[in-house]
Amino acid sequence: MGSFARTTRRTFGLAAASALIASFSSPLLAAAPNWPTKQVTIVVPFTAGGSTDVVARMLGQKLGEMWGQTVVIDNRAGAGGNIGTSLVAKAPADGHTLLMASGSIFTVNPHLYKKLPFQVSEFAPVTKVASGPMLVVVPSSYNVKDLQELIARAKAAPRTINFGSAGLGSQVHMAGENFANAAGIDMVHVPYKGEAAAYTDLMAGQVQVVVGNIAAASNLVNGGRLKALAVTGKERSRMMPNVPTVSESGVPGFENTGWFGFMAPAGTPKEVIDKIQRDTAKVLASPEVQAKLADQGMTAVADKPEEFAAAIEQESRKWASVVRDRKLSAE
Repeated sequence: MGSFARTTRRTFGLAAASALIASFSSPLLAAAPNWPTKQVTIVVPFTAGGSTDVVARMLGQKLGEMWGQTVVIDNRAGAGGNIGTSLVAKAPADGHTLLMASGSIFTVNPHLYKKLPFQVSEFAPVTKVASGPMLVVVPSSYNVKDLQELIARAKAAPRTINFGSAGLGSQVHMAGENFANAAGIDMVHVPYKGEAAAYTDLMAGQVQVVVGNIAAASNLVNGGRLKALAVTGKERSRMMPNVPTVSESGVPGFENTGWFGFMAPAGTPKEVIDKIQRDTAKVLASPEVQAKLADQGMTAVADKPEEFAAAIEQESRKWASVVRDRKLSAE
């Protein structure tokens, strides 16, 4: 199977993406025989309880039932997802170890980190599984009534508002940076080892804002522990119809969508990649799974490997601009 994409340390090449897409156009190989033959491990490069973990566990249970094998979720948090991701890069390329990636790992980190512990070319895209908007949340006791008031406060006193994230370069971090960039404000980033840890400190008032995945934040909002100011989607979320969009709230045209997807080590046989994609698509087509995703503000995707690769390439260019505009970098 062709490598994911030829990259420099911090940029994606269009030619490499084209070569990747072409590699998927060869005739379909025979169905993967007798796969999986043992336990399948899905590495989640963030702590338990965050959105990446929630999606991985939902799919892992259903895929395990379909495959007749145990599917284990292995949380390996740290360094904006880089630690868990590097473990998968070194795993045998047989499909028995998969990465549940959040969008930032392959679209942000190559631009943000001066040195990564893995190469993008060490991975093969399988399928994007779900996407959904982010949610701008503050502590329920925080004295702002809406997003416009938050923006006004941040403009009046730059760098006095702290925003938490799931780690440097995580999609929660980048959603916060993207929002700050669009709103023309300057907040202080406080990274955590996962989204759940950021919410813990947010509820305690240690940070004042998180632009988090709606799946994880909504339960805390519904429980009265956090206050939702805006959703980052193009339209309001059906699960929180009374919460306005960021665009409605004084930042016209703003949109930021988070996503999650399966990646496998490069060199995994194409027939195995195709089987994982087809089986994941079957699980995501289930009304039960779609309802569970909808309850968390997400939509099932299940695109093909070549479509997933092209989407990553396109989004990477967007985040390269945000990293440059915000003057972000990490060791």
